[in-house]
Amino acid sequence: MKTELRVAAYAVCVRDGEILLARWVTRDGRKLWTLPGGGMDHGELPVEALVREVEEETGYTAEPVALLGIDSIRRRDRTTRLGRPLDWQGLRIIYEARVTGGTLRNEDGGSTDLAAWHPLEAVPSLDRVELVDIGLQLRRDRPPVGHSHLYDPANG
Repeated sequence: MKTELRVAAYAVCVRDGEILLARWVTRDGRKLWTLPGGGMDHGELPVEALVREVEEETGYTAEPVALLGIDSIRRRDRTTRLGRPLDWQGLRIIYEARVTGGTLRNEDGGSTDLAAWHPLEAVPSLDRVELVDIGLQLRRDRPPVGHSHLYDPANG
């Protein structure tokens, strides 16, 4: 079975009771809200990936202010483009960040199609990936080892 590791950096940007989210378009066309961020390029530092990805997906310049934690997700039900079984793992580095400039806009031609601020109390009603909940939990609890209690050992 082929294995693949993807390392990515994400931002939890909260201001005035709202969180900045990007809407991810899945391979099958579903649209789910997620934290702005994404995969690191080879040789790129995680904080550089975070700044680049937030700008690409939202139009904003972001400044990382704290490392909240590192999350890992594993999917054994994926296949390669040739249809072979794939054991995929995503390592997600999650930062608290603040917007320091730019103008809100949507990504053009990327993996997301919309960027928006959402009231924190509205998050539970959004169609979203679990990373949003993990990021908010890490921001709220600030666990000393950067590990959310939302972690599922059977999945990771």
